[in-house]
Amino acid sequence: MLYIGLFVGLVGSFLLGMTWLRVGLFNISGKAMEQWLKKVTSTPIKGMIIGIIMTAILQSSSAVMVITVGLVAARVLSFPQTIGIILGTNIGTTFTLEFLSYDLSSIIIPFLLSGLLFLLFKHEKIKSLGFILTGFAIIISAMRAFEWLATPLTQLDLVQKVLYLMNDHIFFGFLFSIFLTACIQSSTVMTGIAMSFLSAGIFPLETGIVIMLGANIGTCITGLLASIGAGEEARLTAYAHIWLNVVGAISFIPFIPYLADFSQSLTANIETQLAHASVIFNVVCSILVLPFATKFGRFIIRLHGKKSI
Repeated sequence: MLYIGLFVGLVGSFLLGMTWLRVGLFNISGKAMEQWLKKVTSTPIKGMIIGIIMTAILQSSSAVMVITVGLVAARVLSFPQTIGIILGTNIGTTFTLEFLSYDLSSIIIPFLLSGLLFLLFKHEKIKSLGFILTGFAIIISAMRAFEWLATPLTQLDLVQKVLYLMNDHIFFGFLFSIFLTACIQSSTVMTGIAMSFLSAGIFPLETGIVIMLGANIGTCITGLLASIGAGEEARLTAYAHIWLNVVGAISFIPFIPYLADFSQSLTANIETQLAHASVIFNVVCSILVLPFATKFGRFIIRLHGKKSI
């Protein structure tokens, strides 16, 4: 029970770090990005570029989806304008994983001390920088702690059974990842945990990719919750996000061995291999859908009962 408690605590720490990082970044640039978003989403490709940039800056596809749903609910954006943004958020969120795949242990203490110092200032920009540095230090610390915890955690009977099922049954791992990601509402945290377990040699890259694919679906819960009571166009935006991620993830399942082999050919670092696999999956899915973004929007409207927009 001690190790389970530590695992839950580390998940909480990771989420805290992501929240602080997001708060700092949003305070610095979020309001300006909302205004920018209103002006430059006239075509799907523009929307995708904006989605990539916003998600890379805010380090959270869920945060961008909540902002997007909110702007749709406020009738600042229309549903068709959001398709490109959704495609972009799926790509932008992979930047975080690429960054976390490197060994950044040496910056934990400097970032933490600097961040805590900056939090004492009243100036908004300096204080926001404090949130960013402290949040990032917490995230890296949690990642390293997950690596340490992975080995003793796998000695528990329950965890061994779960890992056995995940390794031997793809769809169990897939569904387990969807469920856990929906609970913690962060695909980055879920995939980050998988990266730590990969680094500790607990399971192979193929299992890590299954978890990453499931996390891409589980993260849709945030946008769906944000759309409740926000109007029909906001609901359509959430449904579009779900459909894109579900179809994309399921379509890639047969290609997991090939994706793993290609990622392994790019780098010897297993954490970076999973990060690369995430980039490849999200970029391929988004680029394939982009030419049909308008038709996809019409499909969502027909499927979910919206007659006209």
